[in-house]
Amino acid sequence: MKNVKNNVIEVLKQCNDPELPIDLWNLGLIYDLKINEEGEKFSVDIIMSLTTPGCTMGQYMIDDIKNKMTSIDSISRVDVELTFDPPWSPEMMTEEGKVKLGLQ
Repeated sequence: MKNVKNNVIEVLKQCNDPELPIDLWNLGLIYDLKINEEGEKFSVDIIMSLTTPGCTMGQYMIDDIKNKMTSIDSISRVDVELTFDPPWSPEMMTEEGKVKLGLQ
C-alpha cells in the first residue's frame, strides 16, 4: 500500500494549478488522501481545496487528477471532493512549494 501511496503522490505532483507554476501537492491543496484496498486493486479518495473559493478551475483540476491517475494500473477508482474548510492559505504549502514560488 505504501508503494501505491507514493505513486499517487507522484501523480499529484504532475497536476498543476493552472494559475500558479506549481503542483497541487506542493501547493498544499490536497487536504486528505485515503487509499483503500478493493480486492486486488485500490480506490483513492482525495479531499482538496482551491486557492480561492471563486476559482473557476476546480473541475479542470479534478478532471486532470482523475485522468492522470489512470496511469496507475492498481487504481480502480478515484474520487475527488472539493472543500473550503479550512480555507487554503500559503502556510499550507510544502517547503518545496515555497521555494518554487520564491517565498523561502
